[in-house]
Amino acid sequence: MKTHTLLLLAAVALPVTASAFCGFYVARADSKLYNQSSQVALVRDGRATSITMASDYQGDLKEFALVIPVPTVIDKDDVKVVEKALLDHLDAYTAPRLVEYWDPDPNEPVYPMSPVAAASGGANLFIGGGSSGARARGVTIERSFSAGEYDILVLSAKQSDGLQLWLNENSYKMPEGAEPVLDSYIRQGMKFFVAKVNLERQAKEGRTWLRPIRVTYSSRKFMLPLRLGTVNAKGPQDMIVYVLNRNGRVESTNYRTIQNLTNQDVPEFIKAEFAD
Repeated sequence: MKTHTLLLLAAVALPVTASAFCGFYVARADSKLYNQSSQVALVRDGRATSITMASDYQGDLKEFALVIPVPTVIDKDDVKVVEKALLDHLDAYTAPRLVEYWDPDPNEPVYPMSPVAAASGGANLFIGGGSSGARARGVTIERSFSAGEYDILVLSAKQSDGLQLWLNENSYKMPEGAEPVLDSYIRQGMKFFVAKVNLERQAKEGRTWLRPIRVTYSSRKFMLPLRLGTVNAKGPQDMIVYVLNRNGRVESTNYRTIQNLTNQDVPEFIKAEFAD
C-alpha cells in the first residue's frame, strides 16, 4: 500500500516567520523607502553569530542607506557581501515536501539478511531536530570601510536624538516612529551598522540589484532586532528567518510560536495538487 505524507523538514535549518526586517532604511530629503518581504539566515555557534540579510528594497538606490543595530563593534573582516543563491538554497531546502512510502506486501516471505548485506545496506535517515554636532550628542564613528558595493560605517550613540542629528547632517531623514525604537536599542548598549550603496562600484561590477549582506560577531545575546523594520512598512511585511545551530529547534521568547504541521498522512489526490 502506498502512503503519501506531508513532511516539513526542520532539521538544522528552521524557517521562522516574523513581521519585519532587522533594520531600517533612511532616505535623503523626503524620499520614501519601503520593503515588504525579507529573508534572514541566522547562524549561531556558542557566542559566534552570523546574520545574512536580504530584502526587496523599493526605492532609488542613490537615496538608500540601511541602519542595523548590532550588539558589538563590527570590523571589515566581519562583513561579507554574498549571492542571493545562498538564501534561495535554504528556501528550497526548508520548503514543505510530499514523500511517498510503500508498505511491504504482508504475504511476501521474509528472508534473513546476510551479515555483509546488513553492514552495507539499510534505510536513509533524516535527523530532525560624524559631525561635531552629532559628536557632542554622543555619536562616535567606530569603524569605516567598504564591502562589495557597500560603503559601511559602524556608529555608537548615547542618545537617539544624537543619531538622528548625525543622519540629518549626512542628508538622511529618519523614518517617522524610529526614534523611540532606536532609543531602546541604545539603552541596551547596541551599536549601529550603516550601509550605503556606492553606485560607481556597483556599476563597474555590472549589477543593478542589491546583494545580501552577511555580518558576523561574537555576543552572549542571541537576538534579532525586528522592531526597526516596521517603520519602513506601508502594509503587511513578511520575513523568513532561517536559524541554523548545533542544538536543534529554535523558538522566539517574545513572539508567539506556532508549530507547523508535519508527518501528516494525506489522500493520494494531493500529489497532483501539491505544487499549487
